[in-house]
Amino acid sequence: MRLSVLSLVVLVVELAAVGAKVQRVAHPRSKQATRVRNKRPGSSHDPSGFTGTGWAARAPSTDAPKANVWDLLSNDEAADVIAFLHKQDALNLTAAENGTSWDNTIQVVDTLLPNKTAVLPYLSGNGSKPDRYAKAIIWFGASEEPWLQEFQVGPLPISNTSTYTSLDWATTKGKAVQRNYNADEDLQYEFFTNVSATVQDILTDLINGTASGTDDDNLDIWGVDPAWHPDEYTTLMWVTYWRIPESIFDGETLLPQGIFLETNVSGRDPSLWSALGWFYANTYYNSTESFRAAWEAGELPKLESNLEGDWIGSDYMGPKTEGGENSTMWGSERAPPLQVPVGGAEGLRYKVDIDEKYVEWMDFSFYLGYSRDTGLRLFDIKYRGERIVYELGLEEAIAHYAGADPVQSGVAYLDTYYGFGPYAFELLAGYDCPTHATFLNTSFHASEISRTHPNSICLFEYDTGYLIQRHSNEAYVSGTKNIAFVVRSVSTVGNYDYNFDYTFYLDGSIEVTVRASGYIQSTYYYGNEDYGYKIRSGLSGSMHDHCLLFKADIDILGTANSIANHTVVPVKEAYPWSHGVERSTMKLERSYLQTEDEGKIQWTANAQTMLMVVNQDEENPFGEPRGYRIMPGRGSGMHLTITESSDLLASQSFATHQLYATVRKDTEPRAAHSLNGYDVANPVVNFGEFLDGESLVQEDVVLWFNLGMHHVPHTGDLPNTVFTTAQGSMMILPHNYLLHDPSRDSRQTVRVDYNNSGVQLVNTFGSEMSKGGANLTAAVPDFWAYRGDISVRKFPYDPQHPYNDTESIV
Repeated sequence: MRLSVLSLVVLVVELAAVGAKVQRVAHPRSKQATRVRNKRPGSSHDPSGFTGTGWAARAPSTDAPKANVWDLLSNDEAADVIAFLHKQDALNLTAAENGTSWDNTIQVVDTLLPNKTAVLPYLSGNGSKPDRYAKAIIWFGASEEPWLQEFQVGPLPISNTSTYTSLDWATTKGKAVQRNYNADEDLQYEFFTNVSATVQDILTDLINGTASGTDDDNLDIWGVDPAWHPDEYTTLMWVTYWRIPESIFDGETLLPQGIFLETNVSGRDPSLWSALGWFYANTYYNSTESFRAAWEAGELPKLESNLEGDWIGSDYMGPKTEGGENSTMWGSERAPPLQVPVGGAEGLRYKVDIDEKYVEWMDFSFYLGYSRDTGLRLFDIKYRGERIVYELGLEEAIAHYAGADPVQSGVAYLDTYYGFGPYAFELLAGYDCPTHATFLNTSFHASEISRTHPNSICLFEYDTGYLIQRHSNEAYVSGTKNIAFVVRSVSTVGNYDYNFDYTFYLDGSIEVTVRASGYIQSTYYYGNEDYGYKIRSGLSGSMHDHCLLFKADIDILGTANSIANHTVVPVKEAYPWSHGVERSTMKLERSYLQTEDEGKIQWTANAQTMLMVVNQDEENPFGEPRGYRIMPGRGSGMHLTITESSDLLASQSFATHQLYATVRKDTEPRAAHSLNGYDVANPVVNFGEFLDGESLVQEDVVLWFNLGMHHVPHTGDLPNTVFTTAQGSMMILPHNYLLHDPSRDSRQTVRVDYNNSGVQLVNTFGSEMSKGGANLTAAVPDFWAYRGDISVRKFPYDPQHPYNDTESIV
């Protein structure tokens, strides 16, 4: 494992890679993670010489109270696990480098997170450190009915006592096995281009494009995701044509061409695949012959073209937009205001244990984890020495589309299938994060190769720009700076860039925020008027929902907690003093959720309900149970509009409500699974089965909440959606937990006393003021230091010969 010269932490993440190599990307979130991909720009470099893109100082160090039991596999551990599995004759493994879709190959290795029941005694000092295990996903392709299976491997380090077993206990299906009915995607693009060749004259006439499978094609072909399985023997796919951009900008999802092809790609013999029909100009043709006959008869209209132009680029466009509107951004070329650290590295007000991925800021402490499926996770979040959250992180992300055409109607991405970890590329210092942030690396192990993304997590403090507290009258004015601490990562999953923030505040609150930018996935406008706005010639914005589920395992003064429901309700009430006259007023109704039967929750209209995780056995001096409230921040919380999805079936069971409450179980660690997309009707993990009527009173409860946005793209989404509107957040904040506002303990407070004669007293409560001048040149990012990733082959293990092989999803 190689660290930067700044001693930046390397976190380990996994990449699910299934199948064999193909010649062209099938769609923006292709399931073929081992296919040949477009390379991100970059040059060869020595991984031992990372300099990072950030400021040349790191956070002060601290010592974690315990080892990070959630830490992911090191390079050496991954290599040992892979070598161990290759020695198991029953698995009949082929080295991933030589594997095809008909071989058995290791796709992923990663840490199997230890059970909470084993971790808590260790953290409290009453138990030993839990045994360490890995998990591995293996592709079994040497069959007419191929499958994937997830295994538990360990204990680690590998020894003669280590074994491998199917990871069945962590599923609702009863077995960690998922059939792949669409196993030969490596041959599908060739099939699509062969069909296209039979109508090349029609494609040339209608959209002036070619899709013959050669390097000079100007059309790409991809479509529905997941594939349709009307029964266990049939796989149907609708695909459509997209114009391939000629520029550096990967705005292919803005260039649909409006011709759709229906195919039957059932089974593993491509000679049995067939083209079933065509859809064009709101008309379905049930064969290629009927489609051609209509064209030869002049019955196919030529629709308006959707062509590439400067409009798909994200560069500065100049003083006038393409539409000719005048820009009013006077002064935009000048440097904007800049936050700089006070006093260099010694002035940073947070500490990091690099080895254990442990962070301390003000009254908070926590551990960092990272996974292939969900990216950044936080563990053992403590506030003022007490655990308030055991685990906090993303579970699954859905992007569910709708449209009048079969492709948009058939797209509902389950993004953990592709993973957030593998696409957490390097953050742009000075833009994604301040240059004075502490930047951390991430790594992942896939297809027997380890890759590192440098500087892909950042930690920093910032001034929110408004006070956390203020008050004034005729005698004084007081205020307290609202300084927050952020842990950030960004994952570019296909066309969308997801920004994840975990923000900590001085009042003891935590905010989880997700923002979306990048290219929308659009559709051709013809006939799509009811499903989105027309945003360019021939282009519809294509409405869709982003629904991202998060897990919040909240522990208030122990694991015996309840879910309190306090609702402000309108009432009419007569009082002893109202002389028998009823007055219209409101009251606070208090109740508790009793069982998981009440665990499917929608936020109430007018935000009149407060939901808290409380410990009924731990009251404050005034008799109120101490707890933490959960409430929507930005975006008001959401769930999928389509609650009975024809595309996702049983795999969307976590997306029908805004919030869920369940009893925590070791056997229910995840609400979804990266393999669910292979067979959405029979998911490995079906969250709906978690809610089975168990008591929620003084139990170890878990909250699961959905964030996202209902997105109907408009002209302002061109070329890219902007973070300002495409975002949602959830607040986790103390409720009767402390006896006063804890931000009163921040010295960044001032009180100015004054009268008619002027200021009489200034009290800064011992806080230090900024002194001297800032070296602004040192805060300027070095964009030329931006890097790709580093790859180290795992089987056979060759850590001394890394190479560049940066993976992109498009």
